[in-house]
Amino acid sequence: MKTLTKEGQQKIDDIASRYELGKDSVFAMLKAVINGNATMAQFNIPELGGSGQWMKGGMTMVGDMFNRTLKITVDQLCTELAQLVSTEILFEEPTEQTIESKNGISGKPWPTVFGNPTSSGSQNNFRYAYFGPVHRLVIEQNGNRAIYDTKHHQISGVSQQQGSGQSYLLTSQDGPVDISSLPLISEPGNLTQETPGLAYDVVKSQGWNEKENASKPILAPISEDSIFSTIEKLSGLFEKGHITEEEYKAKKAELLARL
Repeated sequence: MKTLTKEGQQKIDDIASRYELGKDSVFAMLKAVINGNATMAQFNIPELGGSGQWMKGGMTMVGDMFNRTLKITVDQLCTELAQLVSTEILFEEPTEQTIESKNGISGKPWPTVFGNPTSSGSQNNFRYAYFGPVHRLVIEQNGNRAIYDTKHHQISGVSQQQGSGQSYLLTSQDGPVDISSLPLISEPGNLTQETPGLAYDVVKSQGWNEKENASKPILAPISEDSIFSTIEKLSGLFEKGHITEEEYKAKKAELLARL
């Protein structure tokens, strides 16, 4: 498991203090929740009754089966940790941009512009990450990535279908969903949508007024709606691979500074 960030460690320490538990116990439960894609956890933690199981919105089982107080504690702890890993970045990103691993799967981090994955997993030579808040699913096959719009679906799992080709079956709150039914936002070498035009050139547009012989441009006011609209379109350019994540972040920061 990756190393906790300073902020992530502080959050774990705070949770351990509130629940009056050891930090190692809380961290062990955090790993169990992550392994269960934030929807379940199987654990063996002495301080929490030994072996047990938690399911989101379902039954909680602990070694001391008649200890109702312990069951409530485990349920509340797991629910809080599941929410935390789904909304916060708790671990440090790899220092290298790409780290090759087994079976042709790269160790390249998921796009941070989407936030923290709501659920993720790997199987054979592919892996996936679902980002619930932005309705995006990233599929990586042999190091190549495709981005899908998940629409209203809440993805809890992705599996490869048997047979020829590269087809995937998704698990959502509506049951099995064939990935072909989702809009494909970006695929390496095969863009399926036109690149959206920017509302204005981020570098120089009607929002820039330059005085003659001035060494620096003077920024004219731009409406808040125009700024957010342009950020959204920049996100589309990033998803389609026309700009890098670093370029997206730099231009976004430049625009937000003008609010």
